[in-house]
Amino acid sequence: MIPNIPSPILGDIVALTIATPDLDASADYYKKLGFKELMRDNFPFPWVQVTDEALLIMFRKADDPYLALTYYTKDAVKVAGELEKKGVSFVFTPDKNDMIKRYVFQSPDNLNISIVGVPDGFRKPSGHTMLTMNPADYSNPEMYTNKTAGMFGELAHPVTDLEASIIFWEKIGFTVLSKFTSPYPWAILSDGLGIVGLHQSNHFDYPAITYFAADMKTKIEKLKEEGLEGFKDKGPSNIVLTTPEQQHIFLFGMGM
Repeated sequence: MIPNIPSPILGDIVALTIATPDLDASADYYKKLGFKELMRDNFPFPWVQVTDEALLIMFRKADDPYLALTYYTKDAVKVAGELEKKGVSFVFTPDKNDMIKRYVFQSPDNLNISIVGVPDGFRKPSGHTMLTMNPADYSNPEMYTNKTAGMFGELAHPVTDLEASIIFWEKIGFTVLSKFTSPYPWAILSDGLGIVGLHQSNHFDYPAITYFAADMKTKIEKLKEEGLEGFKDKGPSNIVLTTPEQQHIFLFGMGM
């Protein structure tokens, strides 16, 4: 059964914003994982947008590693005002003359979350994530939106205090969909657009884009045969990728 999905309050489209010193190298790397290029431009900075129709990624050209969960909205000023009423403090706000308004705040564990005025031509991905798939189809790779990497499951986010983090994420419109105590305290939350996994764990200390597949062992073998670079094996069906822009991707197998 597909869970009850909340209605987002932060925006109409969600993406991951990732800084990269080389737009083409990053776009090419993600294309090997089942993504395609949608758009590119040089305003207000050089950027490339890619998607696998489950996840939308905005690469922007910059030297220092950066990742943000970004919401695009028709009225960024209004959304930011509502967040301020809830006690959210911004680490970046736009100048009054900026054509595209951008606000940035952070989770208790320093994950960047941004609210941006939506530019013309941006759209939501048209495919399914694990959140919107029928769980009966998890074991059927033919039903995956991304046939190369599998099902987008979550942005895995390590946290110091799961309960404190849940309070924060609920304040900005997320709902706990599932919660566990083993192998450590963790939970999956969504606001109907973004999917975040909060992990009170010392197993990893960075956010990671996470994909799951029943046939992940086969997918990993094929990716290696095609020259995949920048990975660490975590068993025959699990690898951790370090991307050209120094972000991380988990490709994890799941039992059939």
